[in-house]
Amino acid sequence: MIKFFLMVNKQGQTRLSRYYEHVEINKRTVLEAEVIKNCLSRSKDECSFIEYKDFKLVYRQYAALFIVVGIDQTENEMAVYELIHNFVEVLDKYFSRVSELDVSFSVSEINLL
Repeated sequence: MIKFFLMVNKQGQTRLSRYYEHVEINKRTVLEAEVIKNCLSRSKDECSFIEYKDFKLVYRQYAALFIVVGIDQTENEMAVYELIHNFVEVLDKYFSRVSELDVSFSVSEINLL
């Protein structure tokens, strides 16, 4: 099961976050900081799956954006890795060459609705 979905830039700023389990706001901040630090500190040669506390992190980098998905231990990492890629392909079709600015704009637009 997916626990959370994050989009983060190379500077470590969260551009999009969606939680599928209740997590208190102050705990979200700490969790995001630790997850971002773990993912951004890894080299491109390392695996995109990380064991972290009681769940796994699956991430992919697209230009200046990192997409990180937190999953439970029973979830298939490769399926989530492909899910991330499909999500980016959909964004790319919608925005025609998606960028960090597009993501920021679309998130603020969704929050206004």
